[in-house]
Amino acid sequence: MDIDFDGRVAIVTGAGGGLGRTYALDLASRGAAVVVNDLGGSVDGKGGDDSAAQKVVDEITAKGGQAVPSYDSVSTPEGGESIVKTAVDAFGKVDVVINNAGILRDKSFTKLEWADLDAVLDVHLKGAFYVSQPAFKVMKENNYGRFVFTASNATFGNFGQTNYAAAKMALVGLSNTIAVEGARNGILSNVIMPVAKTRMTEELLGAFADKLAPELVTPMVAYLCSEKCTTTHGAYSAAGGRYARVFWGLGQGWFAGKDAHPAAEDIAEHFAQIDGQDGYIVPGSTTDEIMALAGLFT
Repeated sequence: MDIDFDGRVAIVTGAGGGLGRTYALDLASRGAAVVVNDLGGSVDGKGGDDSAAQKVVDEITAKGGQAVPSYDSVSTPEGGESIVKTAVDAFGKVDVVINNAGILRDKSFTKLEWADLDAVLDVHLKGAFYVSQPAFKVMKENNYGRFVFTASNATFGNFGQTNYAAAKMALVGLSNTIAVEGARNGILSNVIMPVAKTRMTEELLGAFADKLAPELVTPMVAYLCSEKCTTTHGAYSAAGGRYARVFWGLGQGWFAGKDAHPAAEDIAEHFAQIDGQDGYIVPGSTTDEIMALAGLFT
């Protein structure tokens, strides 16, 4: 294998089944020591079962790989710290974190209860913070790291998923900023936006789900986690064997002038230009937009 993880230590959250399981198995087969984290709860985040993580660990070790289970919930700071501690205690460091754990609490916006919002944010968004911050500290000491955050095409908009889509879009901003802060220490951060048949999506996708095996997402994630990967600050769709860049771009827009005082009527008049997508840039940081803006005033 050209891409291997010999000597590398990976944490995969939500690895007891679905996409996370395929990531853990692939990285282990390529030489990584893996912390298989899974609370073993239901799709809506209730309950727990240690057997989910243990079964994947058993699969890995049966093939001669290295893995240990973690049953901690990502949804608390203590849980996140414990997951990272498990990696350090067992294998001495952390090189890779795949933030994959997730739940669903789908409801139309008017029927969404605050408990549904809190539960989804706690697992997807806060969970990514709670695991990634202690891992980032370890990576920084070693001047090496790879983060993969799991977003979703729900960020484009999907009925009944305001809580889920909001949490997933927030992860894009989290990853982008970690990419900026981690650059000087060899820490790369990217986003995966998978479409795959899992217990969370099977009912939503119907018969089309059969074309979207989770194993078809895995190559993209494995690459983003590897030493071979040198890109950072990116987001990538992986679905049914198709892989593509997804980006948040900034159009050329309309500039009113250095000393202008435009009104809403001016916006209406120039809205087609403002709304245009030609000549966009993909900012690598807030500085990129400021520099582009500054160029208008020179």
